[in-house]
Amino acid sequence: MEITKEKVLEILKKIKHPETAGDIVSSNMVENLRIDGRQIIFTLALPKPNDPFFNSIKKLCDRQLKKKFGKDVEVMITVPVKVGPLKTGPEVLPEVKNVIVVASGKGGVGKSMVAANLAVTLAKQGWKTGLLDADIFGPSVPKMMDLEGSVPRVHKVNGIDMIIPLEKYGMKILSIGFFINTDDALVWRGPMATSALKQLLQQGDWGELDFLIVDLPPGTSDIHLTMVQEIPVTGALMVTTPQDVALADVIRGIAMFRSDKIEVPVLGLVENMAWFTPEEMPDKKYYIFGEGGARKIAEKYNVPVLANIPIVQKIRESGDAGRPVALDEDTMPGQIFQDLAARFVEQVDKRNKELPPTKKVIIQR
Repeated sequence: MEITKEKVLEILKKIKHPETAGDIVSSNMVENLRIDGRQIIFTLALPKPNDPFFNSIKKLCDRQLKKKFGKDVEVMITVPVKVGPLKTGPEVLPEVKNVIVVASGKGGVGKSMVAANLAVTLAKQGWKTGLLDADIFGPSVPKMMDLEGSVPRVHKVNGIDMIIPLEKYGMKILSIGFFINTDDALVWRGPMATSALKQLLQQGDWGELDFLIVDLPPGTSDIHLTMVQEIPVTGALMVTTPQDVALADVIRGIAMFRSDKIEVPVLGLVENMAWFTPEEMPDKKYYIFGEGGARKIAEKYNVPVLANIPIVQKIRESGDAGRPVALDEDTMPGQIFQDLAARFVEQVDKRNKELPPTKKVIIQR
């Protein structure tokens, strides 16, 4: 069945807000409706911030639209966003020139590996670089940087306890993993996770940096929203694999960053596990997870592919050993990250010349 705005609104008109008893369409609670193929995207603007009925209405909208148009329909419902200062007080990260978030639609695509090796390469190229592990639920940077068991020192700056990032491979590093037992399961409710991230951002004594690379959790969550609330994010780097399921998820990530009034520029895509190359046959390519997936997304959404990273055993071994493969510039993986860093710097420079600075946002629900 063809999806049109008129048909979507007809379905949504049957859904009422339990408190007001009015339907969500006539009550102007449905905003920015658009149709993109089999995607239905709109903003659900309920009467008050933190409306207790938000989740139940959102689930009902999703269920009724899929019942009408089929289970393959993707329903993306966003919250209203208002641009403006989040709070008064000292500026967060005042000496950091560019904050770059590394994100993925799903887990297991190598996002942390890309973030770590990109940061290492930038540091080796002479840029003042920091790496913040904001993957609150599964921090892996301590292991990848051979810093497990390390604990940052704290000192006072103007009467405030500030965390001194650890230094390794020429860059500054902070992770929630430095403050927990590595054997503990991180079972945190949303507010606890966002509070932990805020503390790393607000109390990290990063000093002057050219780039702060932030490794975000997979998906789209409160952590992502907290980032854009707390600091102006220069741009996002999306990591995916060629698989259709990974590509579908990365599209959601692009949509989130580009959503109305959040407007964090997507600098490019990195396709990990692009092919398998045996070390003894460096000219052979086996496309285990499919071929050209990132290229198709790049063409559709007008974002460049900054790197295609093959499956190479040394990349995995280096990460497990705490010595990122990018440290070995003369290897094939090392050269890939050299090229990625060069393209990345070009994209950041282009973004800063052509677009205004990103603003912090207030997200009201």
